[in-house]
Amino acid sequence: MCGIVGYIGKKNATEFLISGLRRLEYRGYDSAGIALQEKGKLKIVKAAGKVAELEVKIVGNDFIATVGIAHTRWATHGQPTEKNAHPHSDCKGMISLVHNGIVENYQDLKTKLLEKGHKFRSETDSEVITHLIEEAMKVSVDFETAFLVALKQIKGTYGLAVLYAGEPEKLFAARMGSPLVVGVGKDEYMIASDVSAMVGHIDRVVYLEDGENVVIDGLGYQVKTLSKHLLKKEEMKLEWSEDQARKDGYAHFMLKEIFEQPKSFEDALRGRLLVKDGMAKLGGLQSVEQRLRMINRIIIIACGTSYHAGLVGEYMLEEYAGIPVEVEFASEFRYRKLLLDEKTAVLALSQSGETADTLAAIREAKHKGALTLGIVNVVGSSIARETDAGIYNHAGPEVSVASTKAFTSQLAILVLLTMYLGRQRGMSLVMGQCIAREAQRIPALMTEVLKQAATIKKIAKKYQHAQNFLYLGRKYNFPIAYEGALKIKEIAYVGAQGYPTGEMKHGPIALIDSEAVCVFVAPKDSVYEKSESGLEEIKARGGKVIAITTKGNTVLDKKANEVLFIPKTLELLTPLLTIIPLQLLAYHMSVAKGYDVDKPRNLAKSVTVE
Repeated sequence: MCGIVGYIGKKNATEFLISGLRRLEYRGYDSAGIALQEKGKLKIVKAAGKVAELEVKIVGNDFIATVGIAHTRWATHGQPTEKNAHPHSDCKGMISLVHNGIVENYQDLKTKLLEKGHKFRSETDSEVITHLIEEAMKVSVDFETAFLVALKQIKGTYGLAVLYAGEPEKLFAARMGSPLVVGVGKDEYMIASDVSAMVGHIDRVVYLEDGENVVIDGLGYQVKTLSKHLLKKEEMKLEWSEDQARKDGYAHFMLKEIFEQPKSFEDALRGRLLVKDGMAKLGGLQSVEQRLRMINRIIIIACGTSYHAGLVGEYMLEEYAGIPVEVEFASEFRYRKLLLDEKTAVLALSQSGETADTLAAIREAKHKGALTLGIVNVVGSSIARETDAGIYNHAGPEVSVASTKAFTSQLAILVLLTMYLGRQRGMSLVMGQCIAREAQRIPALMTEVLKQAATIKKIAKKYQHAQNFLYLGRKYNFPIAYEGALKIKEIAYVGAQGYPTGEMKHGPIALIDSEAVCVFVAPKDSVYEKSESGLEEIKARGGKVIAITTKGNTVLDKKANEVLFIPKTLELLTPLLTIIPLQLLAYHMSVAKGYDVDKPRNLAKSVTVE
């Protein structure tokens, strides 16, 4: 989850590295650091806290360097202090390293290195790697060999970049389980944890696979295996633009991304929705089309917000495609005795395409013979490369840690997948056309919901001090209750719970008193009357109610304390509208409390370690 960036070229490395760290700060903001190659010596500056703290320490230092590495940390081993910040060095200060991942056997390695006289300056597992390389240098013919010898001793995961003072015009990097990308420009190259760090600087990228390492100098790069076998890698065009990675006048990236949802939903559908035929054209699934006709079961695996999208997808696929669906936490999936076969499709949902638990689950599913599919936002990411087939969101970069537009774009893809599989099976042309026509209207309907932002801001201020929130919904909208509760937990630090409305009487109702706030997701759908009866039970016990219902439903005006409205649409598409008020509620409550919306405490955007 830490952010890594490296630069080698002809320009000022410091500027590139700091710019990259700012872009990667959503991956971790406990501490930050930079190491530069300057006249055969390594210069290292580190700071506890956010990247801004590092910038303060760098100001006034006229570093003249064209090679460097930098890091923003999300702490695993060791407190978030300056001494534990990366880059880390060896005893002699000849090696500098930044690392994302976990060295599982670091304690054993550290004990052996201490016995050999090595001195450690931090509490981290990452520092062990620098000393392993230093130790290997005693018998290796060159630094690259020592680097690979050290890597072979590590159990765990790593994405890392290394500088060696003895070879000042080179940058070394390697990957095992943690993402790492090489950026290719004109007479300059970059290394980063993900492509967002390179936007505006680089137009081509090379994705490293597990077990690969790269050596970069001013003339080019070589990708090799750990046994030094030279590999030929495909360079891919970097699709994201610098404009997409800016706030564009919004106070926070999260607010910008909430308001981008009409466009990101439209982008997800573009070129894929065949309204006249009532079908979806999904080119990413073309290679497995015949296998998909044979599947009789889908297992959706995901974590966090993506898991909630999967729960909505379960209802869609079962109701309209007629396929049994299970939704599993990716973090638990591979620890079970998996009953998979060639007629099972395992579908992974991940914004980053690098989520460690989801990636591990996909590998296990492939091992068991299942068809593996992915819905991811980042082109060329690990899950995109390792699944048998898949579909890209095309939502553009999502910078805020709390996911918004990635969630609704995942729902957009699940709508398309439902049509695709449904039309292969029993879905009629008329039903396919109906879903397609209504899906086309969603961007305009989202825009209509967003017009209530000022009202939602007032509601957020009114309830900003409430500490007991219960989110409730039924059928397609019970996952939205989960997601709404997650959002307010993530960024407003409120102990909210999400439940299916029918489960309220089985325990959570004990929490209802005059201080409790219940958020009811109750559009006028097939289960509305049951939702309304749950609302009555809350009011009878003195609880406050914020209701989200369909425009024109005036009944709740007298029953709820606050009412927000969504336009009428098909039941399976209502989650795309009901989630927006909940995103805005969480956002404005966080702002009202004075929190850092885009960088909530203890969280990172992409969870790349288990």
